[in-house]
Amino acid sequence: MRYDLNLLPVFVALMEERNVTRAAGRLGMTQPALSNALNRLRAAIGDPLFVRERYGMRPTPAALDLLPVIASSLSAIEEAIRSQQNFDPATAERVITIAPNSYVEFVLMPKLVARLRRAAPGIRLRLVPFGNDLGETGAVSGDTAMVLGRIVQPPDSLVVQHLMDDGLGCVVRADHPRVGSVLTQELFESLHHVNVLPPGRMRAGLFQALERKGLKREVAVSVTHFLAVPEIVAVSDYCATLPLLVCRHLLADPRLKVLPAPVDLGTFPVELGWHVRYRNDPAHRWLRATVAALAGELAAA
Repeated sequence: MRYDLNLLPVFVALMEERNVTRAAGRLGMTQPALSNALNRLRAAIGDPLFVRERYGMRPTPAALDLLPVIASSLSAIEEAIRSQQNFDPATAERVITIAPNSYVEFVLMPKLVARLRRAAPGIRLRLVPFGNDLGETGAVSGDTAMVLGRIVQPPDSLVVQHLMDDGLGCVVRADHPRVGSVLTQELFESLHHVNVLPPGRMRAGLFQALERKGLKREVAVSVTHFLAVPEIVAVSDYCATLPLLVCRHLLADPRLKVLPAPVDLGTFPVELGWHVRYRNDPAHRWLRATVAALAGELAAA
């Protein structure tokens, strides 16, 4: 019996999305076309594969058995084709999707854009939210080429590379009436604070560092992005605890003053993750190396 291999990506998309609408959007198909493909797949395999439920589709035992075989086969085919493609960054035309957390977006993405403008002007970046977990980034399915930030408990399908470590410092307004050149623990704990609550694991890392050192904060306002912090701190008596590379950007702002944290809060890792299907993709290899080199320059500086 001959099988339509075009049905296999439909099966994988449905297994990962568990939703016809999302799977159709991911594959660039209409819902009727995807439903028709699913019916043909069911007929070919002789199993319903999915059972409709109130909030999605539940795979049958047969579908669960088929997924690792089909997914690994498609990944191997895609990897083999990509590995044979020639790549010249100077002439390449490609859109690459990246999911950086807000920290990486602030400190690394401008440098990456500048490097691409010089070395690979035809490569365009599409940035998507880091989200609360890896599934939201699209990295687990491979729809997103790279995820950048703190990667916790990655699945086996994700390769994780350590890029650098960063520490933490404090920022207040330059003419703060109570803060001079040193920020003691007592003074730190007596101030009101601006708290950054980006999606993902970075916020847990800061909370854990403060808890380990026994530092207490009275949070006056919480924001979702580092870009909001200098504008709030500059017009208040609040203090913000930020990554050192973010603090470095703020040194040029005459309205602000950057100080060491009252105690050593340790460091946090910055990591790069990508789906195994991109392992031998020449364009992806080049971009990974470029990102790693830029992170190394930041850490060295």
